[in-house]
Amino acid sequence: MRRHLRVPIGSGTVIATVAVVVITVLAGLLALAPRARAATLTQIGDFGANPGNIQMYLYVPDNAAPRPGILVAMHGCNGRAVDFHRQTEFASLADRYGFVVIYPQANKSANGLSNCFDVWSSEALRHGGGSDPASIVSMVNYVVQRHNGDPARVFATGFSSGAMETVNLLATYPDVFKAGAPFAGVPFGCLGPPGCGDRTPQQWGDLVRNAYPGYTGPLPRLMTWHGTADDVLNFSMLQKQVDQWTNVHGVSQTPTSTTSPQSGWTRRVYGSGQVEAYTISGAGHNLPHPGMAVHAIRFFGLDGTSPTPTPSVTPSATPGGNVQIRGAASGRCVDVPNSSTADGTQVQLWDCHGGTNQRWTLTSSQELRGVGGKCLDAAGTGNGARIQIYSCWGGANQKWRVTSDGTIVGVQSGLCLDATGTGNGTRLQLYSCWGGANQRWTLNAA
Repeated sequence: MRRHLRVPIGSGTVIATVAVVVITVLAGLLALAPRARAATLTQIGDFGANPGNIQMYLYVPDNAAPRPGILVAMHGCNGRAVDFHRQTEFASLADRYGFVVIYPQANKSANGLSNCFDVWSSEALRHGGGSDPASIVSMVNYVVQRHNGDPARVFATGFSSGAMETVNLLATYPDVFKAGAPFAGVPFGCLGPPGCGDRTPQQWGDLVRNAYPGYTGPLPRLMTWHGTADDVLNFSMLQKQVDQWTNVHGVSQTPTSTTSPQSGWTRRVYGSGQVEAYTISGAGHNLPHPGMAVHAIRFFGLDGTSPTPTPSVTPSATPGGNVQIRGAASGRCVDVPNSSTADGTQVQLWDCHGGTNQRWTLTSSQELRGVGGKCLDAAGTGNGARIQIYSCWGGANQKWRVTSDGTIVGVQSGLCLDATGTGNGTRLQLYSCWGGANQRWTLNAA
């Protein structure tokens, strides 16, 4: 479309001025043109071993981090990788945060559907067995080698068949994938014999443990989503996944917190964030909706220039075990000065040394019990309230939620455990949660 500037006849000076402006603007645009490059989805031909004979599509944002995290994003049956790239928000989030996205293209048939991921064959259900999971691991290795991808930050997500493969990858390759976010999926092993019938949490968990016998490394975390009106994969599949993965992690099937992030959403957190479950009221078999992907990216810790610290919860850090609480900003531990057991003693940061005054027990009642059996206690509910030890009495000011994003949140106040500095002797307080490193903590076996 051409636009004509109407200038009075004889206004030569004006015409000349306009011409200069137009030429200047065009010159500026031409100068910028070589730099105005947009990342595109690229098919990768030879990415390594491919026993599943599936295709790989790769999205590397222009601002990819020097050591980018890796997200595998998988479509549902009858779907295509290129459409999943176009229709979901993972690529735009990659543009924002600098991680790399792999979009595998499935090719299997199941129940009259095409382009499904294999989650039923004996090869697909065991570590090193082959089929689609092994092909996807090859894609991850390709990104690690060719794009300097960070092998410590590899995650999976997907819809329907892609959600099933997400859980499949967590079970069969826990040494590769650190967490997964399935949208409208099923528990691992559900499509293999004997099917998706009722099992106890122990039986569901055994399916995962048997996928990689002898594995003793860190276990992947799970954030699972399901709509209550899903008429393809019944809503009951959400609870089956919860039963399975809480059992795998050895945490209670009772949530430690239940919240509503927005209207129609219910978020349940289990343990100290090893498992999260989102119920989407009225939603059918059509996830993720706009605005959901960012929650998965945050759960993975891909929403920043470096991995978001998450609680390093080892078996001894689950309820009943002794842990150190280490600050992400300071690297120092939550410490009771001079091993005092007096009620009202304010806690502090101090160099970690493993002493009894730096050991805490996370109880099933959400208490953090320290030296002398005293509880970590908030002396108020507002910003700046001091953190102290006090005789345990079961109050909400002595209950804490250790979340998947590394924060420790007071149940009574909803405020975060906050360090006012980073040096030895720094006092701790309650403060509004804002995501700073001074509000993030890791729990490590003492």
